[in-house]
Formats: sequence, C-alpha cells, structure tokens
Amino acid sequence: MMENIQSKTQYSGIAGKTVVVTGAAAGIGFSLSKAFAEQGAKVFMIDLNETALTEATDALKAYQVCGYAANVTDDEAVRAAFERCKNHFGLVDVLFNNAGISLNKPSLEISMAEWRRCVDINLSSLFLCSQEAAKQMQLHGRGAIINTASIWGLNTSAERTAYCTTKAGVVAMTKCLAAEWGAFGIRVLAIGPGYTRTALVEKLQQQNTLDVADLERRTPLNRLAEPEEIAELGLFLASDAAKFMTGQTYLIDGGWDANGFQ
Repeated sequence: MMENIQSKTQYSGIAGKTVVVTGAAAGIGFSLSKAFAEQGAKVFMIDLNETALTEATDALKAYQVCGYAANVTDDEAVRAAFERCKNHFGLVDVLFNNAGISLNKPSLEISMAEWRRCVDINLSSLFLCSQEAAKQMQLHGRGAIINTASIWGLNTSAERTAYCTTKAGVVAMTKCLAAEWGAFGIRVLAIGPGYTRTALVEKLQQQNTLDVADLERRTPLNRLAEPEEIAELGLFLASDAAKFMTGQTYLIDGGWDANGFQ
C-alpha cells in the first residue's frame, strides 16, 4: 500500500472558489474535499450519512468547509442544499458529483426497487445537482462540473447491467451538458476511476468478498489507485490548467482498460 498522498502542486484558479462535493464523507469524496480545501477552496460537503459527515468536517476543521446532510435524489433537498451553499460561501464555482452506489447482481434477480435506486443515485442525482449548480454558475459566467463515472461507464460486464448502464449515462450526460452549457462558460467533465483503495474495498477484502490481489494482478501498474490520486485528477480538471477541456471522460485506472480486462 502506498503512503498517504498529498498534492504538492498549487493549482491555479481554485483558491477562494466555492466547491460542492457530493458523497463527501468518505472514500474518494472525502479525499476530494480535503484536496480542494488544502488548495484554499471553500468546500461545501454533502452526504446522506450525517454521522460520517460530522466526522469528516471535524477532520477538516482547519479549513473552510461546511457539511450539509441531504439526499441528493430528492429535488427539494438538492435545491435547499445549493441555496444553503450560496448563502454560506457564495455562488458555486465547482461541483464534483461523486455520490454513487454499486450494484453487482444477476440481471434476472434485480428488483425494480434496486434498479430505480441505482438510477436515482448514480444518474438522476447528478442531473439534479448539475442543474442547480449551473443556475448559479451562469450568473457569473463560469464554472466546472466534474462527474464521477467509472471504468464501467466505458466498458461492460455480466452481472453489472444497472451499474454499467447508469455510469454510461453519466458519460453521455457529461457530453450533452458540456455541449449545451459551454455558452455559459461552464465546463462539464467526468473521471472514470478504476478500483481504488477505500475503506469499503478494504472491508470487502477482509470479508473475503473481493480479491484485491487478483485486481492488482490484472492492473498493468500492479496496484489499486489511492483516493488521493483520484482527487489529484479532480484538482487538475477543475483548475485553470484545464480551462479548454470539456465534454470528455478521463480514465484513471492504472491501465486496466488498456489491458483489455484480462
């Protein structure tokens, strides 16, 4: 396992900006929140888990962060969250749509409740949050929306129908919104993480429900990603260094996709 990574690069155009991160209390979302806060951004952290969110904001109390517990599939809750952010930190400059769930199950066994939940969290929530963020961004003629897709948004597999479908939808939505909102100065991008060493992955490994050694063997760089590495890509895409980049999905997978999933 790699040592904890902290960005040593100062990214232009992030300090002082208002950044919203969903699914912010743990894993990649927490690493994103921490990375943006360390760059001098004002970070509005949204998560459904109020207890975990409190712990996350306490861990970042040295920075400008604010936690807000909300269900991002609820349009009223999303509107209230973005209104609160505007009143607390000002108009949104960057939105990182990170909230999501996995669903690996034989397609004949997926219930409609499970299907709808996956679609609501992985896809509908991104549209709701993007719409509210764009309403604020167009007022000052700029902004960046970054969506967490997945390697499974550009590839397919058995027993991942719901997950692959929703993440492919994220890729398509990213392109559509980039084409439409470029006129407002809003860039829309997506990242496609490969398998990443989060607390959830480590828990699954301990329970012997995930073979991390096999995942590492199948990855050309012979390891999983660290959440901080995903956050580093997020910082770059949100910064002025990427100001002519929009409408694309960027894989960060250690070569998994290039290796043909062997």
